[in-house]
Amino acid sequence: MSATLWPVTARIAAVLDQANGTGEHEMAMRLLKVTEEAGEVAAAYIGMTGQNPRKGTTHTPADVADELCDVIITAAVALHAFSAASPAVLDAKLHAAARRLNAHTESE
Repeated sequence: MSATLWPVTARIAAVLDQANGTGEHEMAMRLLKVTEEAGEVAAAYIGMTGQNPRKGTTHTPADVADELCDVIITAAVALHAFSAASPAVLDAKLHAAARRLNAHTESE
């Protein structure tokens, strides 16, 4: 994971906290922002595949990758609203996923 992810997302979260507060409504808005960004990934993928015949091919794989990065950043910022130890929480979750993957592949 990028060494700058957590310092930058902490700064973004601090700016949002100062501008919008930290109440339940703001927490909900940060979660909704993750959903909004995920929708942009879907739109970019649809545009990449040319699924909409009226529009044709409008996006590239790089556009999809860019939108996926927005999802990651937005989710990391949202995580700050729910945990004071965001890096440790994600690290633990990532290691748990790796353990499940290892257990699954060893059982095959």
